Amino acid sequence: MRYLLWAVLGFLSLGIQGSISFFTVAPNLTVILACYAGIHGGEHKGLFYGSLVGMIEDSLSGALLGPGLLSKGLAGYLAAVLSGKLLVWTPFAGVVTLAALTIFDGFAVYLTRCLFHAKPSGIVAAAVAIMTQALLNLPFGIILKKKTKT
Repeated sequence: MRYLLWAVLGFLSLGIQGSISFFTVAPNLTVILACYAGIHGGEHKGLFYGSLVGMIEDSLSGALLGPGLLSKGLAGYLAAVLSGKLLVWTPFAGVVTLAALTIFDGFAVYLTRCLFHAKPSGIVAAAVAIMTQALLNLPFGIILKKKTKT
């Protein structure tokens, strides 16, 4: 049942992400899934599910296969490391972590595409789009909670 829920959430986030935009910038909802997997599943599951979400996103985009796989995998892994070892988990830490990982994800995808494919846009336009995505993801950082062990 859990895998079905993950599949539905993944395809819903990809569908919503591809169909709406704010100020001509599409939200980056898939990084939320990668962070959630890392926070709740640990480093290995965060890396695996983040990479899986990134690979699906790359294959649906029709562009270079790999930037999303790399960036979402690392975002899931870093979310697990930050939530487990470096931060005391509060809603503010969730907001800061999700915003930072959204920015990291965006720049990792941009840099990978610049290195291995055609340059997608100028750095200023990319930075504005990435910062807008981070602002759009801020509210979701509040609801990301670390699993408490009882």
